[in-house]
Amino acid sequence: MRELLLHVDKVSYEVTKPTKIAEKITEKAKKGEMEDCLFVRIAVEREDEKNTNSVVKNAVEDIIDVCSKLKIKNILLYPYVHLLFGSEPGSVSTSIKILEKMKKDLKNKGYVVLRAPFGFYKKFTVSCKGHPLSELSRSISAGEKKKEGKDDTPDALKNEEKLKSEFYIFNPNGKKHRISVENKKIVGYDFSKHANLEKFVKYELMKDRTVDKEPPHIKVMKRLEFVDYEKGSDPGHFRYMPKGRFVKSLLEEWVTKKTLEYGAMEVETPLVYDYEHPSLKKYLNRFPARQYTIETPNKRVFLRFSACFGQFLMAHDATISYRNLPLRMYEMTRYSFRVEQRGELAGLRRLRAFTMPDCHALCADFDQAKKEMMRRFQLTREIKEGIGLRIKDDMEFAVRVVKDFYEEHREFVHSLIKEWGKPVLVEIWDKRFFYFVFKHEWNFVDGLGKAATLATDQFDVENAERYGIMYTDKDNKKKYPIILHLSPSGAIERVIYALLERECMRQAGGRNPMLPLWLSPTHIRLCPMNDSMVKHCEQLAEKFSGEQIRVDIDDRVESISKKVRDAEMEWVPYSIVIGDREKKSGSLPVRFRSDGKVRNMSFAEIVNEIKSKTDGLPYKPLPLDRLLSKRPIFFG
Repeated sequence: MRELLLHVDKVSYEVTKPTKIAEKITEKAKKGEMEDCLFVRIAVEREDEKNTNSVVKNAVEDIIDVCSKLKIKNILLYPYVHLLFGSEPGSVSTSIKILEKMKKDLKNKGYVVLRAPFGFYKKFTVSCKGHPLSELSRSISAGEKKKEGKDDTPDALKNEEKLKSEFYIFNPNGKKHRISVENKKIVGYDFSKHANLEKFVKYELMKDRTVDKEPPHIKVMKRLEFVDYEKGSDPGHFRYMPKGRFVKSLLEEWVTKKTLEYGAMEVETPLVYDYEHPSLKKYLNRFPARQYTIETPNKRVFLRFSACFGQFLMAHDATISYRNLPLRMYEMTRYSFRVEQRGELAGLRRLRAFTMPDCHALCADFDQAKKEMMRRFQLTREIKEGIGLRIKDDMEFAVRVVKDFYEEHREFVHSLIKEWGKPVLVEIWDKRFFYFVFKHEWNFVDGLGKAATLATDQFDVENAERYGIMYTDKDNKKKYPIILHLSPSGAIERVIYALLERECMRQAGGRNPMLPLWLSPTHIRLCPMNDSMVKHCEQLAEKFSGEQIRVDIDDRVESISKKVRDAEMEWVPYSIVIGDREKKSGSLPVRFRSDGKVRNMSFAEIVNEIKSKTDGLPYKPLPLDRLLSKRPIFFG
């Protein structure tokens, strides 16, 4: 069972339409409302059917525990199957049985309980309290509840609840506007020309990370046979089919190529680390992430959530001179792990295992560090533009800075914002809570108004001392460097999410969705009019392959209209129907997915068209057999 628990001022619902599995209800049950209550959205899983009594017992105990902490007695149980991203829902009868028993048991414990009906479309309004315990997610299973042990929640996560900060919009010209939330609206700035920035600001200030609607990219990533949930693993872990692994590997290659060109040294470090290592344990408490922990035969370990641990330990053991600075180390971590909360998991946007490019730079002082960060800003821009994401259209910028640092380095902060070139969100903390005094973030905002960071860089002022990382300066004295933490693309999975979500938004606006050409598994789809044309298509495909152009052939026994339509459904950028006329003339009628138009082109013209758009970007051959008839079906 999965639950999302909200402490609300008020919640109300109203049935709008029954589904095929709707239970029978009275007219009175079609509406309901409660004030100052625990609003519990519940999704029953197939696994719960093995021991419903135990699941109900554990769920009820957990709800009572939350209610006792909040000192409330009102509870609304609300069936919500949308919480099940990647697991199978329980049967209708079991789901209703569990909900009814939870209602009965809670009432017997003295609580006022309302249950929303099962199997209906409903509209609801909710006003969440907004304190640290007002948004909780749970995964309830059968069996004995584990005894509560030591709280492993990092201090940084606890500190986030105590953060006192002010929010501003800074314009590139240096003008700033103090903003705040009033009656669920952002006030203090005119967003009329910056609608996407307004969505991002709402996401940041209102801090609603939960997902109550499936993001559009999830259906697309499955239909395109890129990615699917791995039901044999923990939630938030995925399987990548050939085309998905192809796209992911090209992105990894591109980010690595550019980062090495920038001057970083590539290293490789372990996935697991000793939980009791003094330096690591302190850092865990200073990093706002939840860890996977494992008991090995020797010790308790955790799965890394970045490359920091390995790179810092490596730097500790190195002999470093001021002549080596800035010293740049890089790893494409495959994988990093964070135990994101269940209700926050959302396809490739928030997941628990991800591929993170991590590049640290050791700098002598802030003067050197500021110059290095500006250089890394340009690196990030180059990587983003190569991927096909533009600052102007696709990204929003956030700056988080400690007040003292801002006052001392105001010119640097404004120069970075000026370089961004459009208004940005700035959060200024009263004092330092984390290991960094400044960081910037590149954010993508999807169609549901949820944001994801696709790049970040930070000034770390703690970890050099914590890990004993030192360099010898000109005066022959040992000193601690400033450490910069850069992920120039963010998690690779999030990049795929952003590209797919952007195309879903474009499709909603009437445009044909498509990946950047260099990332498209197929560049050209050849559609032979009949079987006699397949051999000619194979010869043509060989010629294109020699030019590093990916061509496949739809040799299936299907109509031409279906072949063209399927190419469209797969987002193939160019498709060409091949018949006797095309074979004899050599002129090829190329259908452009971008606008749906057909243009007659020569072989050389098509090659130039594709080369001009993929020049300088990584290339890999087709990830699947050239003939569609020989390809397995991975999804559907």
